[in-house]
Formats: sequence, C-alpha cells, structure tokens
Amino acid sequence: MIIIFTTFHKTTDALKIGQALLKHRLIACYNFFPVESAYWWQGKIEDAKEILMILKTRETNFSKIESYVKKHSGYEVPEIVAVKTAKVNSSYLAWLNKELL
Repeated sequence: MIIIFTTFHKTTDALKIGQALLKHRLIACYNFFPVESAYWWQGKIEDAKEILMILKTRETNFSKIESYVKKHSGYEVPEIVAVKTAKVNSSYLAWLNKELL
C-alpha cells in the first residue's frame, strides 16, 4: 500500500478529482483538508491556501494516478508524492485490495 500526497487550489477541484479516482477504482479512499503552504516558485517565496489530499492505493496504480492528477490539477508542477507504508492493519489492507482494480 502507498499513500499519495497532492495539493489543489480549490476544494471543488479536490472533490472532483477524488471522486473520479474512486470511480475508476484507482484509489480506495481519500481524505482532504485545508492547509496554508509556503514554497519557492519562480525565484520568490509564495504563500497559498491549498487543499491537501491524501490518497490510499496500491503502488501499481501510482503512474495512472500521477497522470490523472497532472492533467486535472491546475498546477504547472503538481505535488504528487507517494510514501510506501511500512505497516498496515491487515483488515484495512484486505479492504483496500478488495476495492481496487
């Protein structure tokens, strides 16, 4: 199992992409919440209010999710960071695998 972190400008974008990824069975679950971000962009520090989304999936789905997010995120350089889980509750992992294609 991997957890993917990605950000969006607006809640509506996050919801739309999250629902699409669920319908395509590329993710089993998502969570999102508002965050305040600061980052370097084009030579200066930017501040932004963003939506951080956490996606739960299999490692084999990463490239499809990455492509979808890149195409629909609205960012020139979207954040798409995957972290492989070290341990996962066995019943949760069984549920996740059952829900994914």
